[in-house]
Amino acid sequence: MRTVLRRPDFRLLFGGLLASMAAESILLLALAIWVKDLTGSDGLAGATIFAVIAPMTLAPLVGWIVDRYPRRPFFVAANLATAVLLTPLLAVRDRTDVWIIYVVAALYGLSYITLSAVLSGLIRQLVPVELLAEANGVLQTVRQGLRLVGPLAGAGLYAAVGGWMLAVIGMVGFLSAAVVVGLIRTTETPRTGGGVRWPAEVSAGLRHLAGEPALRRALLGYGLGSLAMGFSESLIFAYVDQGLRRDAAFVGVLVTVQGVGGLVGGLLSPAVVRRAGEVGTLAAGVAFFGPASLALVYPNLWLGFVAVLLAGVSLPLTMVGLHTLIQRRTPPGLLGRVAAASEAVVSGPQALSIGAGALLVGVLDYRVLFALIGVATLLAGGYLWHGRALSPPPPARIPAPRRPADGPAPADPAGAGSQRSGAGGQRAGTEGW
Repeated sequence: MRTVLRRPDFRLLFGGLLASMAAESILLLALAIWVKDLTGSDGLAGATIFAVIAPMTLAPLVGWIVDRYPRRPFFVAANLATAVLLTPLLAVRDRTDVWIIYVVAALYGLSYITLSAVLSGLIRQLVPVELLAEANGVLQTVRQGLRLVGPLAGAGLYAAVGGWMLAVIGMVGFLSAAVVVGLIRTTETPRTGGGVRWPAEVSAGLRHLAGEPALRRALLGYGLGSLAMGFSESLIFAYVDQGLRRDAAFVGVLVTVQGVGGLVGGLLSPAVVRRAGEVGTLAAGVAFFGPASLALVYPNLWLGFVAVLLAGVSLPLTMVGLHTLIQRRTPPGLLGRVAAASEAVVSGPQALSIGAGALLVGVLDYRVLFALIGVATLLAGGYLWHGRALSPPPPARIPAPRRPADGPAPADPAGAGSQRSGAGGQRAGTEGW
């Protein structure tokens, strides 16, 4: 990972994202805790996460808009807009204002799609193809590592001074990201539609996902896995409340432990991609969620810590595997739409399961639902593992033969010396939450 961090342009991007990810780690869980505190309902708290994910249905349209503009200025503008949309949280006072939290959560979800789509293209633009796994691994390591302090800090700030401080911190984080990323200097030209009708342009990302075998397998398997994983967003509140007999703020402790696993998974993810390929890495990440869910069937504090630790390892593996696959298998001009469409394909089923989980948690025993999630994610991981040959690990680099002192240079039949980084994304034909 040191190699990619030596690049000045990536270091600026990394610094900007560090500010926004820190704000995000403090804000997102605290919004659900805020709703739980105002309403006393586990289901309504889980519905906050549903509000964030629901706008994923607009992902194809968002991706089309992203692909029409230069990446860096669009990323800066999106961060500024995100800072502004958090301001209504300053008006929340009591239970009657919960709708404001839901509206802000939905707008934040729309912002998340936009930032993820443009970020995928910006990383591809700034980083050579052979360093994509390392770049994605660095960002996921930091994102998951922030779970060590972010959720507890958010819960502590909320308990000490209320939700308005969370909104202020979020605004500062996104404003800082806009300023830092604005310092990056890149040369790029906006993409135009070329006379193609806009419905075809909007759906181009989905068509690419359906037509590329590795992406099709990855999105189908991960979509099925995330359909099961989504139930856990509401179930975790029931696990803490009914199982561990603790208040909702203790969810922040579990998420912090999950951050330890995320830190480990983020550090290991580039090496796993090199050994198992992108689809194999995605399979490992989804499969790790299975034993984590099964362990939560029995409400025990230490077993719960082990479970969320395993869940933490799974998250960066899935994200690095999927994002690197998308970046490597997608033409640059289509990357925004493909990245956004992949978010929709994965998060659409997850949004449905979060909504269903918020309803079922009041009807069925949460332990039964955790058991079903464990079995489903193990099956999805197995399906992905059987397709790992679609994205084999990159071959080990072979040193170029030495040129004889008085002879001609040997031919480079693959043209690797001149094309490896410049056209790497064309060889096969692609980051919260």
